[in-house]
Amino acid sequence: MKFPLPAAGAALALCAASASFASSHREAPALTGMPKVDATDLYIFRSYESGRQGYVTILANYMPFQDPQGGPNYYMFDPDALYEIHVDNNGDGKEDISFQFSFQNTSKGTPLTVGGKQVKIPLIINGPVSGVNPDTLLVRETYSMNVVRGDRRGGTRSSVANASGGGSSFDKPVDNIGEKTFGGGGYAAYAAQHIYTVNVPGCNAPGKVFVGQRKEPFYIAVGKSFDLFNLNPLGPEDGGNNNDLESKNVSTIAMELPIECLTNGSDPVIGAFTTASVRQAKLVDGNPPSGLGGAAKSGGAWAQVSRLGMPLVNELVVGLDDKDRFNASKPRDDARFLDYVTNPTLPALIQTLFPSAVAPTKFPRSDLVAAFLTGITGLNRPQNVVPSEMLRLNTSIAPTAAGAQNPLGVAGGDNAGFPNGRRPADDTVDLSLRVAMGALCVLTGANDTLQVGCAPSDAPAGGLALTDGVRKTTADYGNAFPYLTTPIPGNFNPPAAAGTTFP
Repeated sequence: MKFPLPAAGAALALCAASASFASSHREAPALTGMPKVDATDLYIFRSYESGRQGYVTILANYMPFQDPQGGPNYYMFDPDALYEIHVDNNGDGKEDISFQFSFQNTSKGTPLTVGGKQVKIPLIINGPVSGVNPDTLLVRETYSMNVVRGDRRGGTRSSVANASGGGSSFDKPVDNIGEKTFGGGGYAAYAAQHIYTVNVPGCNAPGKVFVGQRKEPFYIAVGKSFDLFNLNPLGPEDGGNNNDLESKNVSTIAMELPIECLTNGSDPVIGAFTTASVRQAKLVDGNPPSGLGGAAKSGGAWAQVSRLGMPLVNELVVGLDDKDRFNASKPRDDARFLDYVTNPTLPALIQTLFPSAVAPTKFPRSDLVAAFLTGITGLNRPQNVVPSEMLRLNTSIAPTAAGAQNPLGVAGGDNAGFPNGRRPADDTVDLSLRVAMGALCVLTGANDTLQVGCAPSDAPAGGLALTDGVRKTTADYGNAFPYLTTPIPGNFNPPAAAGTTFP
């Protein structure tokens, strides 16, 4: 089934409300003070690397807006947090499989002799870095990985082991400090040594895991979007604006697992979401001891503070007062947020500002329920679904080769793309804007072939090709696991734009 998106039929001067369009970057008030556990983006897709089509890749990105030169500590994961990727494989809104990542940062305490005294240096390296855990790396960041079947806290928990030599502890590569630090082979070769083949209990074949810094894959005209969408929304879809995240990095948790490891054997559709949790209590030490992690002590039960499935939900759909509440909630409890989906405010705000931009007129917005809460019939809707927000993938749909992928995914005739899962090059900003204004109502036609409960007449602006003017293709990413590209080095010095002046 192909769902081509009609071209825009008329020009429209459109301005959106000042909602965040930077996916899940700093999207909720509480998370602005906890950047280490702020999930920015989630991707799930059939692997399109040659020979890996029987696998599913899941990428969970954390820690937004990383400046490459952010030393001397750079961007280590929080050792007092629990990072998780959850999979629902029967449509009931509850996790059936959870992958848990816990981190530990260890100082080697290597000193220099200065004037006859042994003194610890203020950097995390003391020479060029190569290989896994070299002596010149003074802070070793490691992680363990568990798989939990059933409830994330009460289910059956097993350790994931390194398929080469066993062991359940994995090294994370240090961030891309700069070209001098990684010398000969460069950072790409160094980081590649941290891609591990793993044995996951309950899976018949090995998978892969990588945790480390990557170049920020999300693309958007952030500044102009924040400024009341101060751009031409019907201008060029590619090259109309600068990607404001082009000089940023992000921290990625990446997995590649066999399809059979994630499905239940009868329904090919799986849902995924990522969460981060911290301990309920934290005590700050006014006189911390020497060493890493001694400035505060955490205790108590895990409290979820970050949640991400579909892109842009907490930004464009959930109201400001409930953003922290949404991040702390579980998909099975999403009925409490239903009004935000069935009666969304963003289209109404657009029409208030510009009456010529007529918002969809049929309520409740069953088209958005399909997009965000159930999946679309015939594409990625589970056989038995409980409405709940997560990113859904139909694993029976074959992957599209990198060179043939359409950035508009399903709307561009490429059913292996968003909203059937999400690949790095899928243009979720443009698509989310269009869906909010009723694109699914237009796509469905008069006979509601998509079964989304609306028709073109219900969405006067649903056929407009809304865009932020920024687009990428698979040429901007890798074609093999973990797909996201080498992070920008810390010695990166972007040239100033010609004619730039500052007040």
